[in-house]
Amino acid sequence: MLKRLNDVMAHLEQRLDQPVDVAELARIAATSEYHLRRLFSALAGIGLSEYVRRRRLTVAAAEVLSGEQSLLDVAVRYGYGSAEAFGRAFQAVHGVSPGEARRTGATLRAQPRISFRLTIDGSSSMEYRIVDKDGFRLVGRRARVPLVHEGMNPAIVEFVRSIDQETVNRMAALSDQEPKGIVNVSTKIADGRAEGGELDYWHGVVTGASAPEGLDAMAVPAGRWAVFTTSGPFPQTVQYLWRDVFTLWFPANPYRSRPGPEISRTSVAADGATAESELWIPVERA
Repeated sequence: MLKRLNDVMAHLEQRLDQPVDVAELARIAATSEYHLRRLFSALAGIGLSEYVRRRRLTVAAAEVLSGEQSLLDVAVRYGYGSAEAFGRAFQAVHGVSPGEARRTGATLRAQPRISFRLTIDGSSSMEYRIVDKDGFRLVGRRARVPLVHEGMNPAIVEFVRSIDQETVNRMAALSDQEPKGIVNVSTKIADGRAEGGELDYWHGVVTGASAPEGLDAMAVPAGRWAVFTTSGPFPQTVQYLWRDVFTLWFPANPYRSRPGPEISRTSVAADGATAESELWIPVERA
C-alpha cells in the first residue's frame, strides 16, 4: 500500500499545474476515493486537497521569484482564473503577496513533497472484530463542532454538558443493540479532516426504535464494521486508537474505510484519568 501511495505522490508531482483527478489517484492506489482521502489525511496529517494546494503554491513561488513570467501567467498555469485569486491564495500560504515576494525577495513557506516509509512497530497488538450489521437508527442530540486531534474538545464538552439528565435517560432507554449504551458519533466530517475542520457530532444511541419527539435521528443502512477496543489514559488512548486504525491496521488488513458514521463508546473511570473504549469504523473488503 505504501508503494502505491508513493506512486500517487509521484503522479501528483508531475501534474501540479493540472486539475487533480482523484478518481485517477484512487485507481493508482488501488482503492476507493473515500478511503484514499481518509488514509492520506491520517498518514500525512493534512488533507489531500490542502496538500496539493500548498505544493502548487510552493512550486509557483519559485516561478514568482524567478521573474521570468508575469504574475498572471503564473496564476493561470497553476489553475487560478485571475491574478487577484492567485494573490489571495499565495498570501494565505506565504504571508506576503506575489508582487511583494518578487520585489523584496521575502522569506516564503514551502510545503515539502511527502513520501511514505514503513516503520516497523509491532510491539503492541490491536484487538478487533468484524461485524456485519443490519440497518439501524442513530437517535440522540446532534451538533456541528470543530475537529480537535489531541486533548479535550471544548465544543464537544460544552455540548454534552448542555444535555440534561432526563434526556440522557430517555436516550439510554432506547438502546437495544450493539454498541450498547450512550455512544459518541462523528459524521459529515470536513474533507481532509484538518484540525479546526467541522463535523457533525452525535451524543445518542444505536437503536431499532423510532425517535421520540425532541430527539434527532439518522437512518444508517446495513453494512460491515471493524470494531476495535482499547483502554488507558483518557482522552489520549481514545484519540490514538483512531490514528492507529488508519496508520497501522488498514495498511496490514484487506479492508478499506467506506462512508458512514464512526461510532465510539467510551467508559471513563470515576477519577477521569483512564477509560475503556470501543470504536466502530464502517469498512468494506479492499
